[in-house]
Amino acid sequence: MEQENCNWFVFYKDQILILQTENGYHVPCCTEPPVAVPIGSTIHTIGEMNGLPCKTYSLHTPIPGSESPARQMMGLRASFDFLPLQEYQMGGKAFQILNWDQNSRYCPACGVPTHQISPIAKKCPQCRQEFYPRISPAIIVRIQKGDSILLVHARNFRGTFNGLVAGFLEPGETLEECVHREVAEETGLHIKNLKYFGSQPWPYPSGIMIGFTADYESGEIKLQAEELNAGAFYTKDNLPEIPGKLSLARKLIDDWLGENSQTDLG
Repeated sequence: MEQENCNWFVFYKDQILILQTENGYHVPCCTEPPVAVPIGSTIHTIGEMNGLPCKTYSLHTPIPGSESPARQMMGLRASFDFLPLQEYQMGGKAFQILNWDQNSRYCPACGVPTHQISPIAKKCPQCRQEFYPRISPAIIVRIQKGDSILLVHARNFRGTFNGLVAGFLEPGETLEECVHREVAEETGLHIKNLKYFGSQPWPYPSGIMIGFTADYESGEIKLQAEELNAGAFYTKDNLPEIPGKLSLARKLIDDWLGENSQTDLG
C-alpha cells in the first residue's frame, strides 16, 4: 500500500527545518522523515494540514549541509516571516509538544518513566498520574490615555522595540485581577474599562497570551526597575519602534492605529 505524504516539522532545539520551493518556503512534505530520526527521539502526530497528517520529532545535532537557502534550519520566531501562516502556527504546536515530551519523561512524584497514552497525554505506570502539556497563561494590555497609549521596554525584550505591559497569571488570580496587578506593579498606574481583546498561542516555549484593552484612570508612571527600563505615553505621530507583526502586542497596537495586522491571531 502506497504511503501518503506527511507534513514534517523537524526541530533542532528551537530551529525548524524549512525548504525553499518554487512556491516559497515550506516545511518538508514527503512520505518518510526528511532526516533520519535519532535513537531516543519520538515521532509525534500533531494534527492535520491541507488534508495531510502533520508529524514532528527532534534532532540531537544540527543537520549537516543545512546552511543553503534551499534547505536550512531557522529559528521558529524567524520562520514567521518565511512560512505560510498555517505552517508557522502548526510549527508552534509541534515545538510545544516536543518541549512537553522532553520535560515529562519521568514522573515528578515517583521518578518512574512515563508512558505516552495519547498524542497529548502521558501516564505514570507506578502511581497512575496523568500528565498533559502545560500552558502558561500571560496577559498583555494596551492602556489608552486620551490620544496616546502606554508603551514600555522590558529588560527581557529581544531588541530595541517598545511593547505593552504584560505578565504571567499567578495562582488564585482571575485574568482581570492579573491585569490590574501587573499594571500597578510595573508602572504604578491604575486602569479602568478593562475589556477582552483576543488571545494568541505563544510557543516560546509553552504559553498563551491573553490580550486586553483598558483606559488610564490615575497615577504617575513609576517603573518597576527589575522589569522595565523605559515607559511613556505615545501619540500616533510620535511612536518609537514597536513589535513586529508576529505578536499579539502588535495586533493590539495596530487596532489602536486603525490598521489591520497581517497576522490572523483568531
